[in-house]
Amino acid sequence: MKTIQTILLLILSSVFCLAQKEVAIDYLKNYKPDDPKLYETIIKMDSLFFGYYNTCETNLDKYAALYSENIEFFHDQGGLMSSKQGIVDATKRNICGKVTRELVKGSVEIYPIKDYGAIEIGLHKFHNNQESAGTPSKIGRFMITWKKENNDWKIVKVVSLH
Repeated sequence: MKTIQTILLLILSSVFCLAQKEVAIDYLKNYKPDDPKLYETIIKMDSLFFGYYNTCETNLDKYAALYSENIEFFHDQGGLMSSKQGIVDATKRNICGKVTRELVKGSVEIYPIKDYGAIEIGLHKFHNNQESAGTPSKIGRFMITWKKENNDWKIVKVVSLH
């Protein structure tokens, strides 16, 4: 009798887990921004920021200007950087002319943070032009915390996971 109960419990647990997974996938597929105007603004800021990133040989100052002085950059492989100048120097040394970022279309979610700014969550790929043409790029996750300071948007926190 205990064997039958155990088997039934395992079957019910499996069905419940599959149902929860489907709910999560449906939620992500059906994401609608709470604030469409904020969504448009942050998407525009993301495009501006990474446009400067992708052309940082000539736009490093504009790229740097979008970081807050109190930046925290968490990278799963590189650790934490909390020096704005250190981040900019590392970008100049390791990214400019070598790497470009591509946002995965339709992957971004934006959530307002009351009286502060917004959190952007999404997927992106980095293309290393030092590798041979056609080398596939791995998709990574990211989260950016944007703060509205004196009517300007600044990046205060980045989490980058590859």
